Amino acid sequence: MQSPSPLLTLGVNIDHVATIRQARRTVEPDPVTAAALAELGGANGITVHLREDRRHIQDRDVQILRQTVQTHLNLEMAPTDEMVAIALDIKPDYVTLVPEKREEITTEGGIDIVGNFERFKGVVDELQGADIPVSWFIDAEPEQIEASQKTGAKFIELHTGKYAEAPSEVAQQVELDYLRRGAQQAIAQGLRVNAGHGLTYRNVFPVACIEGMEELNIGHTIISRAVLVGLERAVREMKLAMGGQL
Repeated sequence: MQSPSPLLTLGVNIDHVATIRQARRTVEPDPVTAAALAELGGANGITVHLREDRRHIQDRDVQILRQTVQTHLNLEMAPTDEMVAIALDIKPDYVTLVPEKREEITTEGGIDIVGNFERFKGVVDELQGADIPVSWFIDAEPEQIEASQKTGAKFIELHTGKYAEAPSEVAQQVELDYLRRGAQQAIAQGLRVNAGHGLTYRNVFPVACIEGMEELNIGHTIISRAVLVGLERAVREMKLAMGGQL
């Protein structure tokens, strides 16, 4: 296994700080404060998912984060008219377009670009026409990677959920090889590659070692650890885990 690129970065998803706040419909903990602490711990970027049902992150959070994040702000969102309008107003550093269902607990898989190509290409054109780079959150399927490139998007984020949930080492290796092939194809087609979903301190290192990987977006496991050890330490430890040092 090769070593991770020294340029590999960590985007910390702070959605679940807002999940705790929304459980009581109160004002704490504040994801804006969490973002600042994550950056102090070494986060290279902050990721938030503004969902249609506003189950965790709220419009107010994104507005303030746009003014306060010192690294870069990645706005995850569904490719809907409402969310495109919000992105055009707030102008995050980049947008990751994801599938979304109201009944899901968390995102269940990659978005289907092939089946929605014309509409999705229009979304990319609108966002990137406003100088907001677009990333597609997809499974590492060859046809979805090719469709991502044809929309004109700058990035893809490979969905690592199947790898993270693999029931055995053999199955995990199969999924890791699948991700590697997807990354190779994407890079050959001129796309930049990120990854995320279900990554933990225990399973992150092999994904970090995928050649060409630029950023890992990780949330739940970091916030879970932060409840016990604090957010700055949890972020620092994830950076160590990404480097195989934990």
